[in-house]
Amino acid sequence: MEKAVRLVEVRGRIIGGGRPQVCMPLVARTEQQLIQEAEALVPLEPDLVEWRADYLEEAENIPAVIRLLGILRERLKGYPIIFTCRVESEGGCRKIDETLRLALIKEVIRTQQADIIDIELAAGAEKIKETLDLARENDLFTILSSHDFKKTPSVEAMIDGLIQAQALGADIAKLAVMPNSMEDVLNLLYATHIACEKHVQIPVITMSMSEKGMVSRIAGGLFGSSVTFGAGRHASAPGQIVVSELKTALKILHQRISM
Repeated sequence: MEKAVRLVEVRGRIIGGGRPQVCMPLVARTEQQLIQEAEALVPLEPDLVEWRADYLEEAENIPAVIRLLGILRERLKGYPIIFTCRVESEGGCRKIDETLRLALIKEVIRTQQADIIDIELAAGAEKIKETLDLARENDLFTILSSHDFKKTPSVEAMIDGLIQAQALGADIAKLAVMPNSMEDVLNLLYATHIACEKHVQIPVITMSMSEKGMVSRIAGGLFGSSVTFGAGRHASAPGQIVVSELKTALKILHQRISM
């Protein structure tokens, strides 16, 4: 009997279905650049958009961020928006006071202008619960994420992290790791497969970063990863493939697999 997965359906996109969704990050530093990125995104037709607000020069100005989110929502009406203000220790662009960062995330949730909120698993159970509860009250989905830019943890540790994200109430569990060998890449794919087959009922997003891990961004869906990130003008993490090329590779791969 096939294991049931709690799919996340948002603005007509299904996360956790048979085909991985392509997400394009916006990493602009100014309002003008953000609008240009949003306009350039439309003809590329990704499935999802992630706004990495930590790249913004005014990231600590909550009213400014909220205003820009409103602009994005207006310009990208049909696109699910993931809002992320990444902590510096897990790849964030800048150091932001943690109290202010969490206040920003909560204020974004209250606006209901984003569709999915990404917060770090390392934030701790209490802060996670507060944020997830608020997201549910405002009909937003949540991603609990973990990033290691130095190494690939053991298979057991990676599986445990995905299980923990589910146990804490996430709608989606995310894991990004840095490979130091091709064996690390295989371990990430194996951990994804085992977690999805045996342990986790929510959609997962996993990737092995850098050029070594690039194959995971194309083939990760075959092992259970539900979303892959492709670059627009600029990448938000090492090893991201340009959206147009990524979509072509996925189409070829999944057509061949389904034959």
